[in-house]
Amino acid sequence: MSHRISPSILGVDFTELGKVLNIINESEADYIHLDVMDGVFVPNISFGFPVIKSISSHIGKPMDAHLMITDPDRYVERCAECGCSMVSVHYEACTHLDRILSHIREYGMKAGIALNPHTPASVLEYSIEKADFVLLMSVNPGFGGQKFISSTYRKIEEVRKMADRLGLKDFPIEIDGGVNSDNAGKLVNAGAGILVAGNAVFNAPNPSEMIRLLKWC
Repeated sequence: MSHRISPSILGVDFTELGKVLNIINESEADYIHLDVMDGVFVPNISFGFPVIKSISSHIGKPMDAHLMITDPDRYVERCAECGCSMVSVHYEACTHLDRILSHIREYGMKAGIALNPHTPASVLEYSIEKADFVLLMSVNPGFGGQKFISSTYRKIEEVRKMADRLGLKDFPIEIDGGVNSDNAGKLVNAGAGILVAGNAVFNAPNPSEMIRLLKWC
């Protein structure tokens, strides 16, 4: 299974959003990554469902929604209404994780479990089989442009071994935070299947070329 690229629009200039969406549409990106932040679960507010709904009518890639919010189950239906293909919710924000994962799947979306950097991979032991993918934060959630946390490599290997032991063939592990052309190859070698990249893509002189570089690293 070759890895996939999900460019994040978290740090882009929203006055240029149409241009950014065109870049993603015309690139080799596999998804568009949407970081939804509520200012409670993480110390920042990004954008909400009216913006996602608007994006949905202009993007030709599947939408990969990452809900960094408290009580995410309240918004599963809204994600479906906006046309999201993938929805990840944080283990740390979910009292009843299995129920939320089932709820996401009931709407025909792929359900992901997101883990903060300090949360050990072992917490996935009794829930990973209910998920379609796992998202590992490789920076502390809330802001773009942070330095990559190197212990992520070991965590990827732990999740990959767990998935293999449970017979989850080609189970996708998504990495979000500090991904760039210097570490992309090492992340894929460790077992990552989806790379989220924001600043590395949109601060590059040629974003489409950077997406291609990350995809074929």
